[in-house]
Amino acid sequence: MMSGRQHRETEIARRIRAKGLAAGRTSAQIADEIHEACSAHFSTTRIKSHRLAHGIALADVIEQVRALFERDSKPTPGIGETLLSAYESGLKRPGPEYLHYLCSVYRVEPVALGYDGPCICGNGHRMTGVLAEQLGGRSPLPTERELRIQPMQTEPDAEEDENILRRTLLNLLSSDSTSSQQLDGPILGACEGIRRRMDETLVSATVSAAMLDQWEEATISFGRQYTTTPPLRLLCDVLLELSAVRTAMSRRQPIDLQERLCRMAAQLSGLSGMILINLGDHRLARSFFRTGRTAADETGDRALRAWICARESLVPLYFGDAREALNLAKKSRDLAGSTPCPAQAMAPVVEARALAMLSGGESKKEVVDQAKRALARARNAFSHMKTEDQEDVAFGYTERQLYFYQGDVLTKLGQTIEAEVVLGQALTKYEDHILDQTLIRLDQAQCRLIDGDLTEAVAIGTRALSLVSDEHLTELIVRPAMMLEQAIMARDPNAPGLDDYRAELRRSRKPQLKGHGA
Repeated sequence: MMSGRQHRETEIARRIRAKGLAAGRTSAQIADEIHEACSAHFSTTRIKSHRLAHGIALADVIEQVRALFERDSKPTPGIGETLLSAYESGLKRPGPEYLHYLCSVYRVEPVALGYDGPCICGNGHRMTGVLAEQLGGRSPLPTERELRIQPMQTEPDAEEDENILRRTLLNLLSSDSTSSQQLDGPILGACEGIRRRMDETLVSATVSAAMLDQWEEATISFGRQYTTTPPLRLLCDVLLELSAVRTAMSRRQPIDLQERLCRMAAQLSGLSGMILINLGDHRLARSFFRTGRTAADETGDRALRAWICARESLVPLYFGDAREALNLAKKSRDLAGSTPCPAQAMAPVVEARALAMLSGGESKKEVVDQAKRALARARNAFSHMKTEDQEDVAFGYTERQLYFYQGDVLTKLGQTIEAEVVLGQALTKYEDHILDQTLIRLDQAQCRLIDGDLTEAVAIGTRALSLVSDEHLTELIVRPAMMLEQAIMARDPNAPGLDDYRAELRRSRKPQLKGHGA
């Protein structure tokens, strides 16, 4: 039952709508007037103003959204009156897909509904032709109010890159198929274009504090999603946010706001580099880390600069240059200095892993001792980190990461008894990150192989690959899996179960991996 407050709001909106229609105004213009008249007294949101401007009920909007889903051959959405009411009251924000369809219902862009940024479809929803027809073919000049709610303008090249990522994201949202997971030429070009323009802005270049707060919250959210969201989809989200930050940075800001923007640029660039490592493109990953370093240098934050450098060290570590990884890790450690931060724990672990790789699998006492001292430094640094940094898998360093990488180092050093214990502990802590689960199991298989149990090594490796979905089968997984295969064949080319292992490995060698770089 409608309350007295709601009744007054509806009555005012009804009068404004009637007068607006009589004067030939569009629904969008009427919605703007309703919001202006009602927001101060009834906290009327922009999205609710549009429904009131159309003179329809919540149920009508729901049916229109469902009809659009049906038109696009999609399953019936779960949106209902309760959820739409939460959007209208400001308690919740619609996700990218629901926002797209709400924009389609009201024929406006997200900013008109009170949400920043363009729609994921990359297309316009506004019905300009209808308004022109109402005015006798004349194109109306925008009012001052309309100008205030227009999104920030972007260069044509930037807009095209963003549209490529939006189309990719829309395809990922609307399809269960893994064929759309390909990191192909257009996507790579869009990634590089956004990164390059960010570089240009950093070397050449007033957003509201509220907008900065939203971007910072989004950046933190992307970090949380790092372990659970398929990499290509997350990359699209992160780069669209990075592009919005770059647009804001292209206009001179007060020093304190500019520093916050640079921090976000560094974090989003670093996160892009991390995702590209998972996708297997080490060249583009390095480029994003360089961009991140440029942005981090603008902040003067040693901990942030050290984090970028430590994350970058994983590129040569995963793709074959252990000596460079060792140098970058030492540089990260120097940047961190005595400040307790994630890099203080991460850098020594990379040092230990690089030392183990340089040993060539030989358990020389001096190498083992040196690597174990580095691990001890990492554990000590971890104990002095802030609690929030110990729980942040992307921008911090977690206990489970420490266990995983410690087990990897011990495996590479041939210390299989210790490695088995630590890897077992690590596996129990990774419940939501299939990439690291798989790498841990491949290390367990290596331990069994070192101990001479070929049958068990093959069985563990086969199970590890069988649990990975196609969308996560990137070169990050394929490379160590192939190394395990080669090591097994060197021991016994006819090892029991090896054909099954090869079958799982062949499943991973799909066209989507072409061009990822090695």
